[in-house]
Amino acid sequence: MEYIRVTKDNLEEEHICCAISNNKDVQVSSKKAWLADRFDEGLVFLKSAERGKCFIEYIPAESAWVPIEADGYMYIDCLWVSGSFKGHGYSTELLDACIADSKEKGRKGLCILSSAKKKPFLADPKFLKYKGFEVCDEADNGIQLWYLPFDEKAVKPAFKECAKHPHIDEKGYVLYYTNQCPFNAKYVPVLEETAKKNNIPFKAIKIQSIDEAQNAPTPITTYSFFCDGEYVTNEQMNDKKFLKLIGK
Repeated sequence: MEYIRVTKDNLEEEHICCAISNNKDVQVSSKKAWLADRFDEGLVFLKSAERGKCFIEYIPAESAWVPIEADGYMYIDCLWVSGSFKGHGYSTELLDACIADSKEKGRKGLCILSSAKKKPFLADPKFLKYKGFEVCDEADNGIQLWYLPFDEKAVKPAFKECAKHPHIDEKGYVLYYTNQCPFNAKYVPVLEETAKKNNIPFKAIKIQSIDEAQNAPTPITTYSFFCDGEYVTNEQMNDKKFLKLIGK
């Protein structure tokens, strides 16, 4: 497989895999704007030259938009291979490229979010275990932090306390999200409009800085849905899924 590294220089010309459309699409424009601000922080976006969901996105953990303590590690935002690309070893190729790059940059290892059982939009725990990753921390809601150290003596990454015990004081339905996931630009407004039409108490909180992200009340900052203060899901929803979830 031929891979292309997306940079500031080619960002406008290249598709970004997770949202394949033209640059005028709100999902594409929001994701590309988010990426553009992260490249100077060390973010790498490596993708298949072919159009489709086959890519890896990673960044030094100190600059990751997640509430973790993982100085010296590389954090994988997303490793996504799906559709016709599955079953050809591309996930391994992308991960190997990340490992090689991280070692060259003097990183201590890799870390990534997952769970005991596969959840939507999170890394597959079976694949991680097969590749030598181990669980190094777990939040109360079952979200796990996995790591692959390059040195056995390296200190294990860990969740910050705010993320280890996901809870908020607000009542009603509250969604925390970022533009790291392009789908949010399309579907968060759908939820807001659906809630308004159905008189549902709903509030969407957009995380807009690394400081907000690293001190968020949830291990998953891309999309975390709460009900009366308790964490519910990280799965993006359209209007029908939203109404079904809340029993409307």
